[in-house]
Amino acid sequence: MKFVDQAKISVASGHGGAGCVSFRREKYIPRGGPDGGDGGRGGDVIIEATSQKETLLKFHFNQQFKAKNGQPGRGRRQTGADGPDILLAVPPGTLVSEPATGQKLADLSAAGDRFVAAKGGRGGQGNARMATSVRRAPRLAQPGEDGEERVLLLELILLANAGLVGYPNVGKSTLISRLSAARPKIADYPFTTLAPNLGVVQVDEDHSFVLADLPGLIDGAAQGAGLGHRFLKHLSRCQVLVHLLDPTRLQPERPKRDLELIIRELKAYDPEMAKKPALVALGKMDQPEGPLALAAWKKAHPRSRIYPFSSFTGEGLAELKFAMWRIIKPQPQKS
Repeated sequence: MKFVDQAKISVASGHGGAGCVSFRREKYIPRGGPDGGDGGRGGDVIIEATSQKETLLKFHFNQQFKAKNGQPGRGRRQTGADGPDILLAVPPGTLVSEPATGQKLADLSAAGDRFVAAKGGRGGQGNARMATSVRRAPRLAQPGEDGEERVLLLELILLANAGLVGYPNVGKSTLISRLSAARPKIADYPFTTLAPNLGVVQVDEDHSFVLADLPGLIDGAAQGAGLGHRFLKHLSRCQVLVHLLDPTRLQPERPKRDLELIIRELKAYDPEMAKKPALVALGKMDQPEGPLALAAWKKAHPRSRIYPFSSFTGEGLAELKFAMWRIIKPQPQKS
């Protein structure tokens, strides 16, 4: 399934039905009073988060949604039928906003969250409800109210507890495949990951957390370079970021430089994102460059904690997993 995390749609609710002008006409009652019924309400357009959806792909192909109008009222005080609502199902984590202004309208972060994107117009009153002591036989009724029309931007932001951040081809996909049951595409060239991957990491029998593997960043990602800029927003919900460094990138001092550049990109995209709790992990420790880069890091940062590991041998994976969990796990409530 293609991963689509953004879509622009047009929604329109139904118009209210018109009220009816009618008079009671029965045998022996030649001049009965007004009995025109009210018009029905127009249908709403409702957006609802559901766990059955994982992508906004549907809205990539179908971008216009119009609810039906309410039916007009009828004689004998019969109210017209309401127009049926339209329910648009989206994945949990979907943000709804107005693209013209950037105003956030709803954050559907959990399954079952709902947002009325366009409210149907009210039905008009029939002449039965417009009669007064002075005007006993009104020959007029109200038209139904117009529905609402608006353009909306849907943005899916993944619900992950931890996010892997790093340059292309540093081993993020391999790491998530070792820590979880996720099976992303893995190859020895940049930009193998073209869409975020989610994996559930099991801590013990009762606890787990969700880890996200995002496409690699490159310099200038915050300004739109490369692939990573499209997915920086998915880090906003993460409780901890894991900066993944590659010791095989030329010089032993290169991991330090990579980390500085990654943090700079995060700050450029959103200064608050750079303030999130973060861990630094150095992968590929089974390669000859691994110990050299680790020694260079410890020399430059003697008080800084780094988590060396090898996805190939499994060395250090448990330590990295539990380091993430210590930040993610719910804190006990103080009595």
